[in-house]
Amino acid sequence: MHSRIVSWFIASLSFAFPLFAADAPPKPQAPDSATAASHGTQLAESGHCDQALPLLTKSAVRLADTDLKKTVGLDGIKCAMAMNRMDAALDFIRMLQRGFPKDPQVLYVATHVYSDLSMRASQELLYSAPASYQVHELNAEALETQGKWDDAASEYREVLKRNPRLNGIHYRLGRLVLSAPKTPTTVEDARREFKAELEIDPTNAGAEYVLGELARQDQNFAEASEHFGRAAKLDGGFADAFIGYGRSLIAADRAAEAIAPLETAVKLQPQNPAGHYHLGIAYRRTGRKEDAEQQFALHKQTSEQARQMAQDLQTGIVGPQQPEP
Repeated sequence: MHSRIVSWFIASLSFAFPLFAADAPPKPQAPDSATAASHGTQLAESGHCDQALPLLTKSAVRLADTDLKKTVGLDGIKCAMAMNRMDAALDFIRMLQRGFPKDPQVLYVATHVYSDLSMRASQELLYSAPASYQVHELNAEALETQGKWDDAASEYREVLKRNPRLNGIHYRLGRLVLSAPKTPTTVEDARREFKAELEIDPTNAGAEYVLGELARQDQNFAEASEHFGRAAKLDGGFADAFIGYGRSLIAADRAAEAIAPLETAVKLQPQNPAGHYHLGIAYRRTGRKEDAEQQFALHKQTSEQARQMAQDLQTGIVGPQQPEP
């Protein structure tokens, strides 16, 4: 009797909790991320991107092996670009830039990916909206980079014909005028464009800054300080505007007022020698000799650092200079 009760109790447990059933078949386990990633890279490198991309995408975020993660990212970019999967390519780029921000191979690949994406987007624009003002704007930018100033200006003016109140176009025309070979009317032509820009977009700090610089070069320091001051107010991170504001105030014999904007400038760009130099001048003219000497020392230090950086960059690009025989 007791044995039958025990048997019934065990049977009821098996029914209520099938987890304990002895004959339950084991569930197949999914491959781990490293295995999937390795398989994905093999497929990618043998040209089977349609099969490789899903594996690379799923495994990339979970990988602990940095070498494998970099390979997955690079192979993922190659496959995504080959399959015209722009979102996937950008995801892989962002992953690599987070994990390997200083890696030269990653930076090189990112340069080409962004360049290729830009080219594809421009082609799509030309194909889908050939008569749009954006096409003329794109043409103008390309012509400007080639130094074809007159052609670029014509394209920018075509943009303004189609959209006279478009932000930024007068600013670009003004910048183009200053970049082109100088004529007797260069300054006035540029000034007219920057003022026209501010009529359309009063928040354009760049236009205010250039107007300030043109006024400073004309030694109109009162006007220069007004433009630089507005540029600095419009963009609190615009270090050059604060420097221009400060140096214009110094030139107008208002050195005490120049200290605040110049102190802001050196906080924003502590490695900029110009900020330290002009702040040193302002301190010296207001009798703060020790502070002035400190700023002049920082000017010397940052100037040397800038010179060394430029030399290192030049050496990296063209190689060390060979002594003349």
